[in-house]
Amino acid sequence: MDLQQVMAKHSFTVVGDTLTPGKPAKEIKEKLLAHGYAVCAVGKELPSLDDVPQRLEVVDLCIHPAKGLALLTGCTKPIGCVVIQPGAESEEICALLAQRDIPYLKGCLLVGLRLYAGHMGSWDD
Repeated sequence: MDLQQVMAKHSFTVVGDTLTPGKPAKEIKEKLLAHGYAVCAVGKELPSLDDVPQRLEVVDLCIHPAKGLALLTGCTKPIGCVVIQPGAESEEICALLAQRDIPYLKGCLLVGLRLYAGHMGSWDD
């Protein structure tokens, strides 16, 4: 799975602080929404991945690796794929995803939006 394939998906779950201005997870969530993606947020908005009402098509980890690992470990819903943002990665997360046969990539959704989203929204960069 590569970033272009991820950006062709429709629903994203951003895991991290999506409420505090200046936090990467907040920027990712806002830009995904601006580009027409269905987005839910876990961390400050929903307590767990199991609480997400939509299918877990793409889970974007934008959170401390230990917290991301705990959320993934506790998840009982099927996960389509996981994007691990810079700083959110750990060997334990990669091992868990490999063990559960969940496709993942280490990358940045903001880069994916710039390259592949069709630019439905406007950039303030």
